[in-house]
Amino acid sequence: MADAARALSDEAEVVPVSLGDRSYEILIGRGLLEQSGARAKALGARKVGVVTDENVAAAHLPRVMESLTAAGLDASAVVVPAGESSKSLDRLATVVDGLLAARIERKDLVLALGGGVVGDLAGFAASVLRRGVRCLQAPTSLLAQVDSSVGGKTGVNSRHGKNLIGAFHQPSLVLADADALDTLPEREFRAGYAEVAKYGLIDDPAFFARLERNWRQVFAGGPERTNAIAASCRAKAAVVARDEHEHGDRALLNLGHTFGHALEADVRYDGARLVHGEGVAIGMAMAFRFSAALGLAPEEDAARVGAHLATVGLPTSPKAIPGGVSDAATLLGHMRQDKKVEGGKLTFILARGVGKSFVARDVDAEKVLAFLESELA
Repeated sequence: MADAARALSDEAEVVPVSLGDRSYEILIGRGLLEQSGARAKALGARKVGVVTDENVAAAHLPRVMESLTAAGLDASAVVVPAGESSKSLDRLATVVDGLLAARIERKDLVLALGGGVVGDLAGFAASVLRRGVRCLQAPTSLLAQVDSSVGGKTGVNSRHGKNLIGAFHQPSLVLADADALDTLPEREFRAGYAEVAKYGLIDDPAFFARLERNWRQVFAGGPERTNAIAASCRAKAAVVARDEHEHGDRALLNLGHTFGHALEADVRYDGARLVHGEGVAIGMAMAFRFSAALGLAPEEDAARVGAHLATVGLPTSPKAIPGGVSDAATLLGHMRQDKKVEGGKLTFILARGVGKSFVARDVDAEKVLAFLESELA
């Protein structure tokens, strides 16, 4: 099995992330989890602390641990509950304590095996463990493969909002194994697709048009899925290389997130009601409708975005969230805790059309409130 996996990994697509002496590669292909041991050993590790959740552990942990031990590495695992609730300071303390108990040292590796929650949590744990241990990201969800595993953003949530406690900590390698997506629940795959569509909506209208034509093939798997993942990773890698710490155009990657994060906070991160990618889908549709309402984007572009997201099965309105959400004023209060707020002033990613997104600073809160009221009416 190892020889076959090695052959498959040799066919992996490589996307470089250029950050000087902290540069790394994203490998995209099949059979990569079976190569995690060889890849970790090549990075010079002696011990590897795997951080994963209960669902991913059942599906993928045995073969990862087998790969690590076959490579002669001392491997241990910390398993956390699945879901957004694990992105907390209490859970972070548990993970760090488990890694310390396993005697993971500075020259060793933390391996983040899972979706966005595990990637953010494990990456943050690696950033503070012994004041910084290297991290290998092995994303097992579409959302994590195209977004959260790349770029070094790590963190946990606060009762005040999402991702408000964290650090930038770039991985040493990303292994995006396409095989892992074959076990992903359909709802989770659809949610990850929202982040794929995002890259077209930011600044690549040709990519968005391709997704409109070929989304069924992306969902079915095969070359079109791999191409979409690689295109998304290339887009994010280019932005991260230009603006690692989000002082400029990296903020564009938050298209839809100001609305989406507010909705997630409002449902108290209840994954049964709303998962992150669904929040992003609603948020992107809202961002385009808000842009149209402000006279910035054509109405037909806002309708086009909403129509495509709805076609693939994603929600596009806060009214689609089971159990409903709070009133407009409460949602606006959630937005005031957004990471992009500067001097108390609201920042949104808006658009002048498909593929024409931009950072809008100091957005009039009264206009946001009126728009939210219209969305909830």
